Amino acid sequence: MTSARRKPRSPKREYKSARLELRVAPSAKRLIQQAMSVTGLAAGDLAYEGARRLLEEHQRMVLAGADRDVFLAALERQPAAARRLVEALKRHRSLFG
Repeated sequence: MTSARRKPRSPKREYKSARLELRVAPSAKRLIQQAMSVTGLAAGDLAYEGARRLLEEHQRMVLAGADRDVFLAALERQPAAARRLVEALKRHRSLFG
């Protein structure tokens, strides 16, 4: 009896067709070249990975200390019901039961 397990599909490959040119300072070029030699990545792949990490960090909210305490306290507070909302609910109940 053979197993019904299938190999997971890899995402559709996206071919590199767009170009991006940069002017950088000589010190930045040396740093990029050093990173390329250490990681084995091409300059474009390094730029992509750096941009992806930056956006991931930007989209994640990390709170510590006093900021965290203030945020959690705000979540726990229940605001008072608005007067007009309470009146609308009472009208709705009287009309529709």
